[in-house]
Amino acid sequence: MSSMSSVAGLSKYITTLPKTKFSIVGMIVISFITGALYFILDITTLYGLPEEILYGGLYTLLIIGVPSIMSGALNQQVISILDGINLKIKHSMFLSALSMTILCFIVLIGGIITRLINIDIFLNTLLFGCVIIYGFNTLVFWTTSNVRFSKAVTTGLIQPVLILAMYILITFLVTDTSFMGSVILQITIKAMIAGIIFVLAIYAFITIIASPFKKNLGIGVLDLLSLFIAHMNEGSNSLEGLFENMGEAIDTVVTFVSFKTEQGIKALFISPSVHPGPLGDLGGSNMPTILANKFDFFTMVAHGPSTHDFNPIAVSEIDKIENSVKRGLKRVKYSSKASKFIRYTEEKANIGVQFFNDGMVILSTFAPEAVDDIEFGVGLTMMAQSRSKCGVEDSIIVDCHNSFTPESGEVLPGNAEVFQLIDVIDKINPLQEKYDIKIGCYENNMGDLNKQEGIGDSGIKTMVIEVDNQRTAYVLFDSNNMEIGFRQEIIDAVSDMEIDEIEVMTTDTHTVNTLSRGYNPIGIAKRAEIIEYVKISIAESIKDLEKVEVGTGTEKILNLNTFGPKNSTELISTISSVVAVSKIIAPVLLITSLIIAFIWIFFGGL
Repeated sequence: MSSMSSVAGLSKYITTLPKTKFSIVGMIVISFITGALYFILDITTLYGLPEEILYGGLYTLLIIGVPSIMSGALNQQVISILDGINLKIKHSMFLSALSMTILCFIVLIGGIITRLINIDIFLNTLLFGCVIIYGFNTLVFWTTSNVRFSKAVTTGLIQPVLILAMYILITFLVTDTSFMGSVILQITIKAMIAGIIFVLAIYAFITIIASPFKKNLGIGVLDLLSLFIAHMNEGSNSLEGLFENMGEAIDTVVTFVSFKTEQGIKALFISPSVHPGPLGDLGGSNMPTILANKFDFFTMVAHGPSTHDFNPIAVSEIDKIENSVKRGLKRVKYSSKASKFIRYTEEKANIGVQFFNDGMVILSTFAPEAVDDIEFGVGLTMMAQSRSKCGVEDSIIVDCHNSFTPESGEVLPGNAEVFQLIDVIDKINPLQEKYDIKIGCYENNMGDLNKQEGIGDSGIKTMVIEVDNQRTAYVLFDSNNMEIGFRQEIIDAVSDMEIDEIEVMTTDTHTVNTLSRGYNPIGIAKRAEIIEYVKISIAESIKDLEKVEVGTGTEKILNLNTFGPKNSTELISTISSVVAVSKIIAPVLLITSLIIAFIWIFFGGL
């Protein structure tokens, strides 16, 4: 999960930008303060301090602040005309404000140097700062707006050209104009050459890091980045089209338990070996809610054994899971018999086991230890072993996904946890008594909580199962894992309710993974409110208890288009290699080009 969390963490830079009016006010204030401070430092001070502050503030407000505000409006219009994406007016104004702040910082550094060496370097400092923001703006437009390099280079000129043009205009109005021709020529030549040097370095850097993505995965890194931002900004699913180029068809399984009354199916408990990722609303990220909503009765979609390798590349792939479940439901054999819920433990591995007719459910958790996804191959081994050990037709394996830290690792073949799962399954008593069964259901979308608290669209779903006077609560949160320790806190909080056993699960939905921390398990915030929902859901489920018949099923899902084991590994390794190379190439290219530009501007001799 950590690799995808890192990507999700980028959203904090996209979705939390200030409103347009704050960016404008910021540009006015920062540019005025910059001028005031610069003129206080100026060795050619002619007036008193109040006059210098006012004159200096107004001067830089006119030559830096006003052009930056204008560029914020123009950049957005130009990118829109060039068929670019993602650059709303809020983003454009913030970019101009950020670029202007960089420029103001450089100008102030120049003011300090001017004070120390007694030589006015304001023009050269302004030119150098404009070159830097030109490169910065070009980089942002090229990497985020899905426009060609030539269009990004052209749009990136707007802010620095407006600033330099305003500088020339103000200089023309307040000083001797006999030297303006040579000044304009000097500014033009220095700025053009320095700008070309810096932008070419940026082009070389992006080309180098983009090459592995194109070669290994057949996708453009700039397309990937710009469409990711479009999803964060607007909910666009265009990125799914890019995933199709790297998708891999796989076969997997979905298992389920069906409960019915004389009126028809009352509840369905599904465990698909499909991963609800990668993030936001892309691919299968909202699978638990989308799949549940395809049925006309109470449906819980738990987390089956699967990792990010099994992320569907498009929302439409969820239809294949639905079709498999509905096909399996037609063949289910029902009876009124079920066993009690019994727990088994082996080192860190803990399972809760309950038999239903000719099948069984195994709720697997490593709590209180922290572990992430159980890999599909490990899940298949658990299914095969439990069917053989207990003589059942169907084994519904659920990864409860309920104990997490940022360092949590997946359960992969060869891990010690795998053998612990195998050993604990060997402890299951297959000869348990069967009794009549009742179930009661309740769901609540927890409307006063949201993704900030780690709650997805389906909120909480609870099913209480009563067998021979033993009541077991299956509590499922539409969340991506659970903060370590919160599971036990919930269990302790409901110990005085009319239930004998409880297991708390999460769906692993990745719709909540679009926040600044990347990962977003339930239990980080508002624990008391969440526990109250659990208590209500259990109480309401008990009220809904009625006799049912139960049956289980296992169905294959064929040709599910996913990221695939090969491409998921390739994507992660490619990102890792690009990051490693960038740490070396970026400083070399960019710093070298800036040094050359600096020498040219300050010592070019024009």
